[in-house]
Amino acid sequence: MQDIFISTLPTHIDAWSEAFPESIVIAGLENLNTNSEFNFNNSDAVVFWLHMNEDRQQWLANTIVAILSTYKLAKIVVLANMPNHAESLHALSLGAMGYAHAYSAPDVLKEIKAVISHGGLWLGQALLQRLIETSVKLAGNQPEYVDQLLEKLMNREKEVALEAAKGLSNKEIARVLHITERTVKAHLAATFERLGAKDRLQLALMLNKHQRLG
Repeated sequence: MQDIFISTLPTHIDAWSEAFPESIVIAGLENLNTNSEFNFNNSDAVVFWLHMNEDRQQWLANTIVAILSTYKLAKIVVLANMPNHAESLHALSLGAMGYAHAYSAPDVLKEIKAVISHGGLWLGQALLQRLIETSVKLAGNQPEYVDQLLEKLMNREKEVALEAAKGLSNKEIARVLHITERTVKAHLAATFERLGAKDRLQLALMLNKHQRLG
């Protein structure tokens, strides 16, 4: 899956190149038709990473609309120099599947791509926590429904799932449960598969009644 960074910077940020050595940086969509390095068509799966600078809101909206109308299988991630909740929600409402800091570490960028490639959303820890808190206040699932979901999980998976539903990061879950981050990731992957959850937000929404009572 091709990675294309759209940025006014003349070169990659180092983390971008380290995460995706074969990726390309362009200044705008108009460069796609003139750059011979590109080898894909409108039906190929492509990840567009849109680098936001200040005062680019209208550019963001126009670019997301143009990408989604032309590249049917495209995934879009917005990278912001100074991330904020309002902008992240705006980007997601336009059709982006991820929102993160422009200087995120290579491992984080790779994880973002993995999540959105499987249909999930990447919101970042702070926004995820805010949305979970809001969802818990607004609605709750029936306890019987939540119990049925939890019965599908092994004991350790259940513990990890409940901590993730609180909005805790993998590192925080590992510390609370005295296990490694790698183990947390493995349990979450198994949990998503067992429950049919695409990402952590969906998992939190599925378990929110239990979480509120806990």
